Amino acid sequence: MTQTNPLGQPIGAPLDVDLPRPALPHIALTGQYTRLAPLSLEHAPALHKANRASTDNRMWTYMPDGPFETLADYTAWVAKSARSEDPLFFTIMDAAGTPLGTASYLRIKPEVGSAEVGWIAMSPALQRTRTSTEAMYLMMRHAFDQGYRRYEWKCDSLNAPSRAAAERLGFQYEGTFRQATAYKGRNRDTAWFAIIDKDWPAIRAEFDRWLDPANFDETGMQKSPLRMP
Repeated sequence: MTQTNPLGQPIGAPLDVDLPRPALPHIALTGQYTRLAPLSLEHAPALHKANRASTDNRMWTYMPDGPFETLADYTAWVAKSARSEDPLFFTIMDAAGTPLGTASYLRIKPEVGSAEVGWIAMSPALQRTRTSTEAMYLMMRHAFDQGYRRYEWKCDSLNAPSRAAAERLGFQYEGTFRQATAYKGRNRDTAWFAIIDKDWPAIRAEFDRWLDPANFDETGMQKSPLRMP
């Protein structure tokens, strides 16, 4: 809703949430098929093993770091990342508690109620699974439950799988920032996507529908796909 000030100038709608919002709690998040826990050194061996199943290192092409050829190199990265407060890293585990990937909140801005999800590294065993989808759902739900107003997803504009994942998960494309950054000796134009709090109730309802065990057959295949509003 656009309103007008006494000078007749259009200005934004009044805030409907108190700012700043609290810091995002770095706690375990549990779903039906998934558990997220704060990244820990004890997760490093299992994560490295899962990641090494990507024999062509495809999963690292658009990541700022990696691939990590040795466990020692990966353990050093985990040690540094586990201490970070922004990005705030989680280990993604399956229902059995096996570490299979990582993701983080970053660019966390309690003063305006905004956070981004990123540094998403999903091993082959995690890709295209209920666990991976529920992990993304649990992280966005956690942010909106804390009263955050905006939840962002950014990626290299050439990363077609990431762009498709963002749209599948309910993020809306907002534009591309040209030459936004550089990594691994090359340019990155960054595609921006976001969900805002007004989008969230309908998106949450669709996640809940899709994640219902009744939506999967005896082999674990979905009966109907996510259909975001």
